[in-house]
Amino acid sequence: MNIEQARFNMIEQQIRPWNVLDTEILDLLHVVKREQFVPAAYQNLAFADVEIPLPGGDVMLAPKFEARILQELNVKKHETVLEIGTGSGYMAALLAHRAAKVTSVEINPDNRVLAQKNLARAGIQNVTVEEGNGALGWDKGAPYDVIVISGALEVLPEAILKQVKVGGRIAAITGQPPVMEFSIITRTGEASWNPVKVFETNIRYLAGAPVPSHFQF
Repeated sequence: MNIEQARFNMIEQQIRPWNVLDTEILDLLHVVKREQFVPAAYQNLAFADVEIPLPGGDVMLAPKFEARILQELNVKKHETVLEIGTGSGYMAALLAHRAAKVTSVEINPDNRVLAQKNLARAGIQNVTVEEGNGALGWDKGAPYDVIVISGALEVLPEAILKQVKVGGRIAAITGQPPVMEFSIITRTGEASWNPVKVFETNIRYLAGAPVPSHFQF
């Protein structure tokens, strides 16, 4: 496989047609080598428009999702980011190039070790990978400028809403299958948030996420 040709095809055939037009984001996809974050068994899928399995039942999201989320968040160089769900470390690596500091929380010990190795190999030094359940946020380091949640939630917990600064943004996928909504939620005041729906999707729930009760009568 010609890796650079495959990367080019991924960007031009999957990502750009999905309204990812920010040239800085597109350039970054050449800088951060996605194949370095894909488990060895799935290297042939590194640039495919699919989710890639990770240890513990987790997945890497399809490349177009990661690029679109990054574009919609518009992370600035001075900002601090909380990522909930590290996975292989790829999204953390992308965020690290855009932000001052990234704190990423991973519930699965195997994935935490995998992500730390991948990030170190990529020479990324402004990401801290913590082990724990971030489904209700991560107080250490809060409030953050940006929060990214890498799996779906039925509803966005109030605890997470309160851990973003006024003016900060949260990227979240909420709802129930088969139709979930990806939204950017901007905190507009001490007790006010403005959600903007970006697209509909259907992805796995975040590991360790609270599941609201559903009563049937």
